[in-house]
Amino acid sequence: MIPDSPAEEHSTVVDGVNVLGALSPSRASDFMSCPLKYRFRVIDRLPEPVSADALRGTVVHRVLERLFDLPPAERTAERAAAMVEPSWAEVREVEPGATELFPTDDALGRWLSTCRAALDVYFTLEDPTRLEPAERELYVEAVLESKLLLRGFVDRLDVAPDGAMRIVDYKTGRAAGRGFEAKAFFQLKLYALALWRTRGVVPAMLQLVYLGSGEVLRYEPDESDLVATERKIDAIWQAIRAAQESGDWRPSPSRLCDWCHHRSLCPSFGGTPPALPERDLPE
Repeated sequence: MIPDSPAEEHSTVVDGVNVLGALSPSRASDFMSCPLKYRFRVIDRLPEPVSADALRGTVVHRVLERLFDLPPAERTAERAAAMVEPSWAEVREVEPGATELFPTDDALGRWLSTCRAALDVYFTLEDPTRLEPAERELYVEAVLESKLLLRGFVDRLDVAPDGAMRIVDYKTGRAAGRGFEAKAFFQLKLYALALWRTRGVVPAMLQLVYLGSGEVLRYEPDESDLVATERKIDAIWQAIRAAQESGDWRPSPSRLCDWCHHRSLCPSFGGTPPALPERDLPE
């Protein structure tokens, strides 16, 4: 798997096509929200400290993935709660600095309780004893006509007996406010596009499960949706390539800046970005 990248000096061959770069839904969202944030993450590859919220998401996703390894009758809230600490033990082994976020046992205990609370909410939204996912943490990729490799991981893919597919994504935060549903579903539309291009079937349902607010949002895409999504991701890709060629990665200030790890380097707040890494442009 090649990482998120703008136009590469040396192309990679995928399914017989010379792929010039790769993009995931999260990095596409970064560029749409702020080109400079995309540059910091993908071009400069600046490190970012792990957060308690991100760790909670990782632990909860791990529990929900493994919950379906159990026989249906054992997929209970109590069993999920018991899986939190073992999952945390695995996560802290691969996340540098994770344990430093919880300086005392009490702090860690309170945070683990928030993980269990998120899982409790899940059981009010779905009955896992009645579900048999076809895939969990499914890696999907598709090469578009622009030679962009679109790729990412789907939390869960359900397939009905008639072949209808449902893409499910878990969110440990709260649902987006009214009017922001289209933005919330953009990531899932990209997954749907990749599955359509590789399997020839348009997913019947996109489902967002918000454990922070106890809501489930659903959307039924069609071919026209996914054609429009491909045009949009191609336009984003071309804008990324143009920024790479010009070196013009402009900031886009918004309320999201309050949570940006690189605010001190942003010109919008008096900072100076590091020099761009040197590279040889293709002839």
